[in-house]
Amino acid sequence: MDLLALADFTLVARHGGFGRAARASGRPKATLSRRVAELEASLNLRLFERGARVLTLTEEGRALHERAGALLTELDETAAAIAAGGAGARGRLRISAPLLFSQIAMGKVAADFALRYPEVRLTVTTEDRAVDMIEEGYDLVIRVNPAPDESLVGRAFLRDRMVVVASPGLARPAQGDRAPAVVRRMEERAVWTLAGGAPLAVTPVLALSSLVMIRNAVGTGIGAARLPVSLVAHDLAAGRLVSWGDVAESDIALWALYPSRRLLSARVSAFLEHLRETFPTGEPEELAAYMDR
Repeated sequence: MDLLALADFTLVARHGGFGRAARASGRPKATLSRRVAELEASLNLRLFERGARVLTLTEEGRALHERAGALLTELDETAAAIAAGGAGARGRLRISAPLLFSQIAMGKVAADFALRYPEVRLTVTTEDRAVDMIEEGYDLVIRVNPAPDESLVGRAFLRDRMVVVASPGLARPAQGDRAPAVVRRMEERAVWTLAGGAPLAVTPVLALSSLVMIRNAVGTGIGAARLPVSLVAHDLAAGRLVSWGDVAESDIALWALYPSRRLLSARVSAFLEHLRETFPTGEPEELAAYMDR
């Protein structure tokens, strides 16, 4: 397969048209069109559907674009590393991370990494939704208890668990009574199950979308809440909050995931190693201590 033609195809696919690709790259539109036509002929496949004004990828074109883009990036990085004598990680690194981890730790993690690898242009986006790494151009995603995905590989680098906490001034209800609760959605279940199977009946009195906001609200005495140990460890140690017990079956694992492919870019490998060195044990208390650094 002609790598130059493949590179021109990915350029056109990325920009959504021959004209836009030509303007972005400074290359003649006719050359790009000819290269793509030659690639389609060599593969005996139609890679684009050509309308009067719209150019869209066929199913085969989309599959080739997803795979070819990653492979061409790896080839560029390998060539750059060889030319520089294997100088290390460089280039753009885009990461998607969940809201809570971003709020409490990602700023420091990212800054430490940027200081260590100044030739990497790191961008971190905060969102809890499941992003499409290929379509949205992410190199690595950090997710909480991710669903199995055959297209992604990775490892858990932090573990946590949920605990029910309250202000010391809020009396724990007697069995059968209800406790006021701060929740993320008013529709949450009315009974929480603690480790060992003990039920705790609750009445939601306040709904907040952020766990950091929930922790701050719980400190006022308005109600109890289920929160990660890492987020409340210092409050528990200082007596600002008290524990009513661990939440049953509430193990949390924070995973770093990347597309499943044989060659891993130097910048992604460097960030994975940075996470391992930052959180060597992966325990919630380690994350709590890191927040106070």
